[in-house]
Amino acid sequence: MGGPSDPPEGTPEGAPGGGEDEYGSVVFDESFVRAARLREYSARERITDHAPAVRRSPPLRRGGLSRQALVLVLLIAVAFGTAVYLGVRSPYRTPAGAEPAEPLRATVVPLAPRGEVPGTTDVERLYARSPAAPFNTGADGVPLPASRSTAHFSDSQVVTALLTAKDYLVRSSLDPGVLTGDETRPVRMLLDSGQHGQFDRSFDRPAADGRHAPTGWLVRFDPSRVELADPGIRVRGTMRAAEADAATLEVTTDHTFVYAVRPAGAGRDAEASLFTVRRELHFRFDHDDLRLHQAELVVAHLQAGPLSCAEDTVSRLRPLLAGRTAEQGAPPGTDPYTTDTPPALCGSLAPAAQPKL
Repeated sequence: MGGPSDPPEGTPEGAPGGGEDEYGSVVFDESFVRAARLREYSARERITDHAPAVRRSPPLRRGGLSRQALVLVLLIAVAFGTAVYLGVRSPYRTPAGAEPAEPLRATVVPLAPRGEVPGTTDVERLYARSPAAPFNTGADGVPLPASRSTAHFSDSQVVTALLTAKDYLVRSSLDPGVLTGDETRPVRMLLDSGQHGQFDRSFDRPAADGRHAPTGWLVRFDPSRVELADPGIRVRGTMRAAEADAATLEVTTDHTFVYAVRPAGAGRDAEASLFTVRRELHFRFDHDDLRLHQAELVVAHLQAGPLSCAEDTVSRLRPLLAGRTAEQGAPPGTDPYTTDTPPALCGSLAPAAQPKL
Protein backbone atom coordinates (compact mmCIF):
# COMPACT_ATOMS: atom_id res chain seq x y z
CA MET A 1 0.00 0.00 0.00
CA GLY A 2 1.38 3.35 -0.95
CA GLY A 3 2.55 5.88 1.45
CA PRO A 4 0.98 9.25 2.14
CA SER A 5 2.65 10.75 -0.87
CA ASP A 6 1.85 7.95 -3.29
CA PRO A 7 -0.95 8.16 -5.85
CA PRO A 8 -4.12 6.17 -5.12
CA GLU A 9 -3.14 3.25 -7.37
CA GLY A 10 0.54 3.15 -6.45
CA THR A 11 3.61 4.55 -8.09
CA PRO A 12 3.31 4.75 -11.87
CA GLU A 13 5.61 2.68 -14.02
CA GLY A 14 8.89 4.25 -14.90
CA ALA A 15 8.71 6.73 -12.03
CA PRO A 16 11.40 6.59 -9.40
CA GLY A 17 10.11 5.45 -6.08
CA GLY A 18 10.51 6.69 -2.60
CA GLY A 19 12.09 10.06 -2.06
CA GLU A 20 14.57 9.81 -4.89
CA ASP A 21 12.73 12.38 -6.99
CA GLU A 22 12.45 15.70 -5.21
CA TYR A 23 9.48 16.65 -7.41
CA GLY A 24 7.70 13.34 -7.01
CA SER A 25 5.11 14.76 -4.64
CA VAL A 26 3.82 17.18 -7.25
CA VAL A 27 3.45 14.75 -10.14
CA PHE A 28 -0.25 13.98 -10.88
CA ASP A 29 -1.02 10.99 -13.03
CA GLU A 30 -4.28 10.20 -14.80
CA SER A 31 -5.70 8.19 -11.92
CA PHE A 32 -5.14 11.11 -9.56
CA VAL A 33 -6.89 13.49 -11.85
CA ARG A 34 -9.86 11.11 -12.26
CA ALA A 35 -10.07 10.80 -8.53
CA ALA A 36 -10.35 14.57 -8.02
CA ARG A 37 -14.00 15.54 -7.65
CA LEU A 38 -15.01 18.68 -9.51
CA ARG A 39 -18.18 20.38 -8.39
CA GLU A 40 -19.89 23.23 -10.20
CA TYR A 41 -22.09 25.37 -8.00
CA SER A 42 -25.67 25.89 -9.09
CA ALA A 43 -27.00 29.32 -9.98
CA ARG A 44 -28.82 29.56 -6.64
CA GLU A 45 -25.67 28.59 -4.76
CA ARG A 46 -23.66 31.17 -6.64
CA ILE A 47 -26.20 33.84 -5.70
CA THR A 48 -26.63 32.92 -2.03
CA ASP A 49 -23.26 31.57 -0.95
CA HIS A 50 -20.77 33.43 -3.12
CA ALA A 51 -19.85 37.04 -3.89
CA PRO A 52 -21.68 38.62 -6.85
CA ALA A 53 -19.89 38.74 -10.20
CA VAL A 54 -19.86 42.53 -10.27
CA ARG A 55 -18.15 44.49 -7.54
CA ARG A 56 -20.10 47.35 -6.11
CA SER A 57 -18.31 50.70 -5.85
CA PRO A 58 -18.08 52.03 -2.35
CA PRO A 59 -20.75 54.63 -1.64
CA LEU A 60 -19.76 58.30 -1.94
CA ARG A 61 -19.19 60.07 1.26
CA ARG A 62 -21.69 62.82 1.73
CA GLY A 63 -20.38 66.37 1.64
CA GLY A 64 -17.38 65.48 -0.59
CA LEU A 65 -16.55 65.55 -4.32
CA SER A 66 -15.87 62.52 -6.47
CA ARG A 67 -12.58 62.28 -8.28
CA GLN A 68 -14.27 62.94 -11.64
CA ALA A 69 -15.95 66.09 -10.34
CA LEU A 70 -12.67 67.33 -8.89
CA VAL A 71 -10.91 66.79 -12.23
CA LEU A 72 -13.70 68.63 -14.05
CA VAL A 73 -13.41 71.61 -11.68
CA LEU A 74 -9.64 71.72 -12.21
CA LEU A 75 -10.07 71.63 -16.01
CA ILE A 76 -12.56 74.52 -15.90
CA ALA A 77 -10.21 76.54 -13.72
CA VAL A 78 -7.29 75.93 -16.09
CA ALA A 79 -9.40 76.88 -19.13
CA PHE A 80 -10.59 80.08 -17.46
CA GLY A 81 -7.06 81.03 -16.46
CA THR A 82 -5.83 80.41 -20.00
CA ALA A 83 -8.59 82.59 -21.46
CA VAL A 84 -7.74 85.42 -19.07
CA TYR A 85 -4.05 85.14 -19.92
CA LEU A 86 -4.70 85.17 -23.66
CA GLY A 87 -7.00 88.16 -23.24
CA VAL A 88 -4.30 90.09 -21.44
CA ARG A 89 -1.66 89.05 -23.95
CA SER A 90 -3.90 89.42 -27.04
CA PRO A 91 -2.07 90.94 -30.03
CA TYR A 92 -5.18 93.01 -30.80
CA ARG A 93 -4.78 95.07 -27.67
CA THR A 94 -2.78 98.25 -27.74
CA PRO A 95 0.60 97.71 -26.05
CA ALA A 96 0.99 99.51 -22.75
CA GLY A 97 3.95 101.49 -24.06
CA ALA A 98 2.36 102.46 -27.38
CA GLU A 99 2.16 106.16 -28.14
CA PRO A 100 -1.31 107.66 -28.70
CA ALA A 101 -2.30 108.56 -32.25
CA GLU A 102 -1.21 112.01 -33.34
CA PRO A 103 -4.11 114.36 -34.19
CA LEU A 104 -4.64 115.49 -37.76
CA ARG A 105 -3.47 118.96 -38.77
CA ALA A 106 -5.38 120.11 -41.85
CA THR A 107 -5.19 123.13 -44.14
CA VAL A 108 -7.75 123.94 -46.84
CA VAL A 109 -6.87 126.68 -49.33
CA PRO A 110 -9.58 127.87 -51.77
CA LEU A 111 -8.37 129.00 -55.20
CA ALA A 112 -10.43 131.82 -56.70
CA PRO A 113 -10.64 132.23 -60.51
CA ARG A 114 -9.66 135.55 -62.07
CA GLY A 115 -12.52 135.48 -64.54
CA GLU A 116 -15.54 133.48 -65.57
CA VAL A 117 -15.44 129.73 -65.10
CA PRO A 118 -15.38 128.02 -68.54
CA GLY A 119 -17.94 125.31 -69.23
CA THR A 120 -19.49 123.10 -71.90
CA THR A 121 -21.97 120.24 -72.19
CA ASP A 122 -19.27 118.04 -73.78
CA VAL A 123 -17.43 116.62 -70.79
CA GLU A 124 -14.83 114.78 -72.89
CA ARG A 125 -13.93 118.00 -74.67
CA LEU A 126 -13.74 119.72 -71.32
CA TYR A 127 -11.11 117.25 -70.14
CA ALA A 128 -9.28 117.15 -73.47
CA ARG A 129 -8.75 120.92 -73.46
CA SER A 130 -7.44 121.01 -69.89
CA PRO A 131 -4.17 120.09 -68.16
CA ALA A 132 -5.95 116.90 -66.99
CA ALA A 133 -6.03 115.44 -70.52
CA PRO A 134 -3.15 112.96 -69.90
CA PHE A 135 -4.39 111.92 -66.44
CA ASN A 136 -5.63 108.41 -65.75
CA THR A 137 -9.18 107.69 -64.66
CA GLY A 138 -10.20 106.66 -61.16
CA ALA A 139 -8.01 104.35 -59.07
CA ASP A 140 -5.73 103.76 -62.06
CA GLY A 141 -4.40 107.23 -61.39
CA VAL A 142 -3.07 106.08 -58.01
CA PRO A 143 -0.47 103.42 -58.93
CA LEU A 144 1.85 101.99 -56.31
CA PRO A 145 5.49 102.99 -56.63
CA ALA A 146 8.35 100.49 -56.60
CA SER A 147 8.95 99.48 -53.00
CA ARG A 148 11.68 97.82 -51.02
CA SER A 149 12.34 96.95 -47.42
CA THR A 150 13.84 99.36 -44.91
CA ALA A 151 16.11 98.74 -41.93
CA HIS A 152 13.21 97.75 -39.65
CA PHE A 153 10.31 97.03 -42.03
CA SER A 154 10.05 94.21 -44.56
CA ASP A 155 9.10 94.67 -48.18
CA SER A 156 5.62 93.26 -47.50
CA GLN A 157 5.09 95.78 -44.69
CA VAL A 158 6.11 98.67 -46.97
CA VAL A 159 3.68 97.41 -49.61
CA THR A 160 0.94 97.15 -46.98
CA ALA A 161 1.51 100.79 -45.98
CA LEU A 162 1.35 101.94 -49.60
CA LEU A 163 -1.80 99.90 -50.26
CA THR A 164 -3.50 101.35 -47.18
CA ALA A 165 -2.61 104.88 -48.25
CA LYS A 166 -3.97 104.17 -51.73
CA ASP A 167 -7.19 102.75 -50.31
CA TYR A 168 -7.59 105.88 -48.22
CA LEU A 169 -7.11 108.12 -51.25
CA VAL A 170 -9.59 106.13 -53.32
CA ARG A 171 -12.27 106.04 -50.63
CA SER A 172 -11.88 109.65 -49.56
CA SER A 173 -11.49 111.20 -53.02
CA LEU A 174 -13.27 108.93 -55.53
CA ASP A 175 -16.16 107.16 -53.77
CA PRO A 176 -19.43 108.71 -55.05
CA GLY A 177 -21.17 108.08 -51.72
CA VAL A 178 -18.48 110.10 -49.96
CA LEU A 179 -18.20 112.83 -52.62
CA THR A 180 -21.87 113.74 -52.96
CA GLY A 181 -23.44 112.05 -49.95
CA ASP A 182 -23.04 111.76 -46.24
CA GLU A 183 -21.07 108.53 -46.10
CA THR A 184 -18.01 108.63 -43.86
CA ARG A 185 -17.67 105.03 -42.67
CA PRO A 186 -15.56 103.84 -45.65
CA VAL A 187 -12.94 106.44 -44.70
CA ARG A 188 -13.22 106.05 -40.94
CA MET A 189 -12.56 102.31 -41.14
CA LEU A 190 -9.06 102.97 -42.50
CA LEU A 191 -8.06 105.29 -39.66
CA ASP A 192 -6.23 104.31 -36.51
CA SER A 193 -8.78 103.91 -33.72
CA GLY A 194 -6.96 106.62 -31.77
CA GLN A 195 -8.16 109.18 -34.34
CA HIS A 196 -11.82 108.13 -34.37
CA GLY A 197 -12.75 110.66 -31.69
CA GLN A 198 -11.27 113.57 -33.66
CA PHE A 199 -12.81 112.28 -36.88
CA ASP A 200 -16.30 112.00 -35.35
CA ARG A 201 -16.12 115.43 -33.76
CA SER A 202 -15.10 116.92 -37.11
CA PHE A 203 -18.40 115.83 -38.63
CA ASP A 204 -20.56 116.41 -35.56
CA ARG A 205 -19.19 119.88 -34.80
CA PRO A 206 -17.06 121.17 -37.69
CA ALA A 207 -14.67 124.00 -36.87
CA ALA A 208 -12.12 126.07 -38.76
CA ASP A 209 -9.39 125.30 -36.24
CA GLY A 210 -7.14 123.16 -38.38
CA ARG A 211 -8.22 120.07 -36.42
CA HIS A 212 -11.92 119.52 -37.08
CA ALA A 213 -12.60 120.30 -40.74
CA PRO A 214 -14.37 117.46 -42.59
CA THR A 215 -12.71 118.59 -45.82
CA GLY A 216 -9.36 117.82 -44.23
CA TRP A 217 -10.31 114.16 -43.92
CA LEU A 218 -12.04 113.70 -47.27
CA VAL A 219 -13.38 115.42 -50.38
CA ARG A 220 -17.11 116.08 -50.41
CA PHE A 221 -19.37 118.50 -52.21
CA ASP A 222 -22.60 120.18 -51.22
CA PRO A 223 -25.17 117.91 -52.96
CA SER A 224 -27.81 120.64 -52.86
CA ARG A 225 -25.66 122.76 -55.19
CA VAL A 226 -23.50 120.45 -57.26
CA GLU A 227 -23.40 116.96 -58.75
CA LEU A 228 -20.86 114.95 -60.72
CA ALA A 229 -21.25 115.31 -64.50
CA ASP A 230 -18.95 112.34 -65.12
CA PRO A 231 -18.07 109.47 -62.75
CA GLY A 232 -14.70 109.10 -64.47
CA ILE A 233 -12.59 111.35 -62.23
CA ARG A 234 -9.10 112.14 -63.56
CA VAL A 235 -6.15 111.54 -61.24
CA ARG A 236 -2.39 111.92 -61.23
CA GLY A 237 0.13 111.95 -58.40
CA THR A 238 2.97 110.36 -56.50
CA MET A 239 3.48 108.23 -53.40
CA ARG A 240 6.59 107.64 -51.32
CA ALA A 241 7.34 105.46 -48.30
CA ALA A 242 10.18 105.99 -45.84
CA GLU A 243 11.15 104.79 -42.38
CA ALA A 244 10.86 107.46 -39.69
CA ASP A 245 12.32 105.32 -36.90
CA ALA A 246 12.52 101.71 -35.83
CA ALA A 247 8.81 101.64 -34.95
CA THR A 248 7.30 104.02 -37.52
CA LEU A 249 6.82 103.93 -41.27
CA GLU A 250 5.64 107.05 -43.12
CA VAL A 251 3.93 107.47 -46.48
CA THR A 252 3.52 110.83 -48.19
CA THR A 253 1.17 111.31 -51.13
CA ASP A 254 0.63 114.20 -53.53
CA HIS A 255 -2.27 113.79 -55.97
CA THR A 256 -4.38 116.05 -58.14
CA PHE A 257 -8.02 115.08 -58.67
CA VAL A 258 -10.08 116.69 -61.43
CA TYR A 259 -13.90 116.47 -61.23
CA ALA A 260 -16.44 117.38 -63.91
CA VAL A 261 -19.33 119.06 -62.06
CA ARG A 262 -22.62 120.77 -62.92
CA PRO A 263 -25.56 122.27 -61.00
CA ALA A 264 -27.49 119.72 -58.94
CA GLY A 265 -30.60 118.45 -60.72
CA ALA A 266 -29.92 120.43 -63.92
CA GLY A 267 -29.64 117.36 -66.15
CA ARG A 268 -27.26 116.48 -68.96
CA ASP A 269 -28.12 119.59 -70.96
CA ALA A 270 -26.51 121.82 -68.34
CA GLU A 271 -22.98 123.03 -68.88
CA ALA A 272 -20.30 121.25 -66.90
CA SER A 273 -17.07 122.71 -65.59
CA LEU A 274 -13.92 121.28 -64.05
CA PHE A 275 -13.10 121.43 -60.37
CA THR A 276 -9.54 120.63 -59.31
CA VAL A 277 -8.39 119.41 -55.90
CA ARG A 278 -4.77 118.87 -54.97
CA ARG A 279 -4.31 116.77 -51.82
CA GLU A 280 -0.99 116.36 -50.04
CA LEU A 281 -1.33 113.79 -47.27
CA HIS A 282 1.10 112.48 -44.68
CA PHE A 283 0.37 109.04 -43.20
CA ARG A 284 2.06 107.32 -40.27
CA PHE A 285 2.07 103.57 -39.54
CA ASP A 286 3.22 101.53 -36.57
CA HIS A 287 3.27 97.73 -36.53
CA ASP A 288 -0.30 97.50 -35.25
CA ASP A 289 -1.54 99.82 -38.03
CA LEU A 290 0.14 97.64 -40.63
CA ARG A 291 -1.39 94.49 -39.19
CA LEU A 292 -4.88 96.02 -39.03
CA HIS A 293 -4.67 97.76 -42.42
CA GLN A 294 -5.13 101.18 -40.83
CA ALA A 295 -3.23 104.46 -40.81
CA GLU A 296 -2.77 107.67 -38.88
CA LEU A 297 -3.44 110.67 -41.10
CA VAL A 298 -1.32 113.35 -39.44
CA VAL A 299 -1.11 116.10 -42.10
CA ALA A 300 -3.56 117.06 -44.85
CA HIS A 301 -3.01 120.04 -47.14
CA LEU A 302 -5.72 120.73 -49.70
CA GLN A 303 -5.90 123.31 -52.48
CA ALA A 304 -9.14 123.46 -54.46
CA GLY A 305 -10.71 125.64 -57.12
CA PRO A 306 -12.45 127.37 -58.63
CA LEU A 307 -13.83 128.48 -55.25
CA SER A 308 -14.82 131.77 -53.76
CA CYS A 309 -12.53 132.90 -50.96
CA ALA A 310 -15.60 134.10 -49.08
CA GLU A 311 -17.15 130.61 -49.22
CA ASP A 312 -17.04 128.25 -46.24
CA THR A 313 -14.77 125.34 -47.08
CA VAL A 314 -14.76 123.67 -43.67
CA SER A 315 -17.75 121.33 -43.99
CA ARG A 316 -18.21 120.95 -47.75
CA LEU A 317 -16.75 122.21 -51.00
CA ARG A 318 -19.01 124.44 -53.10
CA PRO A 319 -17.35 124.88 -56.49
CA LEU A 320 -17.98 127.89 -58.70
CA LEU A 321 -19.81 126.41 -61.68
CA ALA A 322 -19.72 127.21 -65.38
CA GLY A 323 -20.30 130.89 -66.16
CA ARG A 324 -19.78 132.01 -62.54
CA THR A 325 -17.18 134.39 -61.21
CA ALA A 326 -15.69 134.71 -57.76
CA GLU A 327 -17.52 137.01 -55.41
CA GLN A 328 -15.66 139.98 -54.14
CA GLY A 329 -14.79 139.38 -50.56
CA ALA A 330 -12.08 138.30 -48.21
CA PRO A 331 -11.68 135.00 -46.41
CA PRO A 332 -12.60 134.82 -42.73
CA GLY A 333 -10.36 136.96 -40.57
CA THR A 334 -7.47 135.67 -38.53
CA ASP A 335 -6.94 136.66 -34.91
CA PRO A 336 -3.16 136.94 -34.30
CA TYR A 337 -3.73 136.89 -30.54
CA THR A 338 -4.96 133.31 -30.45
CA THR A 339 -3.68 130.00 -31.70
CA ASP A 340 -7.10 128.35 -31.74
CA THR A 341 -7.62 129.10 -35.43
CA PRO A 342 -5.12 128.72 -38.27
CA PRO A 343 -4.31 131.62 -40.58
CA ALA A 344 -7.01 132.32 -43.16
CA LEU A 345 -5.64 131.41 -46.56
CA CYS A 346 -6.87 132.03 -50.07
CA GLY A 347 -5.12 131.70 -53.41
CA SER A 348 -5.68 132.64 -57.00
CA LEU A 349 -6.42 129.98 -59.60
CA ALA A 350 -4.04 130.46 -62.52
CA PRO A 351 -5.68 130.79 -65.95
CA ALA A 352 -3.49 127.95 -67.22
CA ALA A 353 -5.31 125.60 -64.81
CA GLN A 354 -8.61 126.19 -66.62
CA PRO A 355 -9.78 124.46 -69.84
CA LYS A 356 -9.11 126.34 -73.08
CA LEU A 357 -12.50 126.28 -74.78
